[in-house]
Amino acid sequence: MLVWVAIVDFWIARGLDLPFSRQIRAILLLVSLCNSLGILFFFKYGQFIAENWAYFSGGSSSSQAFWGQWLLPVGISFYTFQSVSYVVDVYNRELKAERKFSSYLLFLSFFPQLVAGPIVTAKSFLPQIRRPLSFVRIPILFAIFLILLGLFKKMVLADHLGETSDFVFLRPEEVSTKSLWVGMFAYSMQIYCDFSGYTDIAQGTALLFGFRLPENFRMPYLASGFSEFWTRWHISLSQWLKKYIYFSLGGNRIGTLFTYRNLFLVMAIGGLWHGASWNFVIWGSCHGILLIIERWSSQHFGGISLFWLRPFRIFGTFILVSLLWVFFRSPNFATALCYLQGLFSKKGGFSLPYTYEMNFLYCFLVIAIGHIWGSFYFNDNKQLLAGFKKWENSLGKTFFFGVLTSISLILIVLFSADSKPFVYFVF
Repeated sequence: MLVWVAIVDFWIARGLDLPFSRQIRAILLLVSLCNSLGILFFFKYGQFIAENWAYFSGGSSSSQAFWGQWLLPVGISFYTFQSVSYVVDVYNRELKAERKFSSYLLFLSFFPQLVAGPIVTAKSFLPQIRRPLSFVRIPILFAIFLILLGLFKKMVLADHLGETSDFVFLRPEEVSTKSLWVGMFAYSMQIYCDFSGYTDIAQGTALLFGFRLPENFRMPYLASGFSEFWTRWHISLSQWLKKYIYFSLGGNRIGTLFTYRNLFLVMAIGGLWHGASWNFVIWGSCHGILLIIERWSSQHFGGISLFWLRPFRIFGTFILVSLLWVFFRSPNFATALCYLQGLFSKKGGFSLPYTYEMNFLYCFLVIAIGHIWGSFYFNDNKQLLAGFKKWENSLGKTFFFGVLTSISLILIVLFSADSKPFVYFVF
């Protein structure tokens, strides 16, 4: 599937570079979109569409056997979006078509980020293939640090938090209200550590090969609103949706009502991108509604965003984002409703094991300290990179870094939990 998408879009982009009429270029773009998105819809949403058609039309669901035999191709959600963005950029004359098929295939299939992102644009990646970093210019210490940081986030924090969240989400009707709240916050932090940990590993691995991948997270739980949250969480997806869907729908240029419509549609599509389930659509749609409310309130009550209110807004944003993760984590809508009902109606039931509660508290403390410390000293990777470049110029510091790396690896293994798959591998 990946090679087929690459072949079709590579040659269509070459055609878009030729001086054809606007109508022919539009037809070529349509063929590319039908090919890429058609494959995505067939494999990822075919069964979902068939089941809903059968349910709402009152027909039979005999097609389930047909759709059940198809497996989801690895990384299809990510390389489809990358290929679509490339063709659209060439169509809009923002980018010249790539002349070497091997370079384009590398852009789509680059293994560190193929399975779970970040979503890379051709504008940023293809020039790196043409002018790769020489070995002596690769920031090796910084790359190793990113890999270690990602392993720590995943193996120590996310996997321990996953034990807590799994315990609660598997039996929400049997668990006490207190444990439901703990499990919800545990999953909120688990998915952050899990996904951002993968991104760190992908960035570090790519750097060792001389490629820079974009940042995908920037301490999202310090966001003081939902617009800010989506500039800090899964940044590459947010930017893709903004450029290729939000602006294509008209953005905020047409009028207030159309702006609200566009915000809602973009977030609903973003939710559906994560999986063929109404839970994901609801999750994305709720984020769209909250973005609309936030935009409306800022236009009518702009003075409410005073500096001293920022801590309260951060806390409120974190609470609401965590509540919406319930839809994201639950297997179906009924389970999500049962979970939310349990959160707001005091009830007895099983309590979390003491070990899980303590692991949650330790992880919560580490993540909180990391967010606060990072907000003062490491706003983005450029600041970290500058610091590590100073270390690389000193033989003594490089040796000391090697010792720290060895100790860190040992500690990560010692304090790691039972291994779990990366959350975003299924998307």
